[in-house]
Amino acid sequence: MLTDAHCKNARCSPTLKRERLSDSGGLYLEVSPAGSKRWFWKYRINGKEGRMALGSYPSVGLTAARKARDAAKLQKAEGVDPVKARKVERLKASNPAGDTFKVVALEWYERQKGQWSEGHAERSLRQFERDLFPWLGERRLADIEPVELLATLRKVEERGAVETADRGLMLARQVWRYGVATGRVGRDITADLKGALSPYRGRHFAAITDPEKLGELLRAIQAYRGGTIVRAALQLAPLLFQRPGELRGAAWAEIDLEAAMWTIPAARMKRGKEGKEHGAPHLVPLSRQAVAVLRDLQPLTGRGVMVFPGERNHARPISENSVRTALISMGYTAEIQTWHGFRATARTMLAERLDCDPLVIEAQLAHSVKDANGRAYNRTQYLPHRVKMMQRWADYLDQLCVG
Repeated sequence: MLTDAHCKNARCSPTLKRERLSDSGGLYLEVSPAGSKRWFWKYRINGKEGRMALGSYPSVGLTAARKARDAAKLQKAEGVDPVKARKVERLKASNPAGDTFKVVALEWYERQKGQWSEGHAERSLRQFERDLFPWLGERRLADIEPVELLATLRKVEERGAVETADRGLMLARQVWRYGVATGRVGRDITADLKGALSPYRGRHFAAITDPEKLGELLRAIQAYRGGTIVRAALQLAPLLFQRPGELRGAAWAEIDLEAAMWTIPAARMKRGKEGKEHGAPHLVPLSRQAVAVLRDLQPLTGRGVMVFPGERNHARPISENSVRTALISMGYTAEIQTWHGFRATARTMLAERLDCDPLVIEAQLAHSVKDANGRAYNRTQYLPHRVKMMQRWADYLDQLCVG
């Protein structure tokens, strides 16, 4: 066994890379030719040899080195790899910002928001601030019990927002997983809440798919006597079947009536941030009927930017409520037909009534699909097919309208 004198006087031969002076229980002092001295403990775990650095001599003396060895041996006896355990502790210490729910949530949010669209990022942050931070924000993540998280989410349920509560649980789950990954908490408690919240079942947008009933709706649109701008949006909704936000936000600069093409910039499409910034625009072929509607509207709004400008602010489009209210005024409530539902109407009837290729339909809907080889589908493919399909669809709607 070593003594303090041995440690103090230890030297390494210049011909050796290092010299090891053994103590006991796997502890040894390693001396370099340059004169540095470091403590190590040699051990075996799962049949493999490892060593653990215990500090430099004389900052760590012989007695301190033996105590460190004994502490590491105790960890090993409990089935813990002492080297890995120390690495984990160092990683935990590298999180100086703290370990409260709010700190961890915002840290996770900052890392994720760059991959999201601006709207999704705003909604997520707003839900944290409204539904989670007021009750859990200042609590340490490791101290929050499942029942505490459940009580917080049930406050959201109690105001009738079942879907929002479900989204809140999904956000919390991501925070806990990030907390586990960064060493702030030992496990993800959100798994304990499975089945504890009221089940949320997303509802499809109401859509008419019966030809006779769709013909009745088209005749009601034709007879609509409300505002000219809303009437044009109503007429184009079934013809073009794009998302409400994309249609009402249309700008005249996007529309080429001579070429019968509407080019929606990627930034206005329902995509992730990468798709909005670097994706291709979505092309919408315009049938003769759609061009006619737009030509009729052009003298009224064509001098401005927006195709469907709002009444109070012409620089902004009409609201989604404009067309929704118009549909309701004609007797088409949200349980019968919605603006967004025209997409489902077209998707179903193009396939079932006109026998169109599903890939072409999905391309026109701006849905990302896979081809037979698993590659992401290019939304600008099949353009000639889509031009023909959109004209067939418009002609079919005319037939339904006249009964």
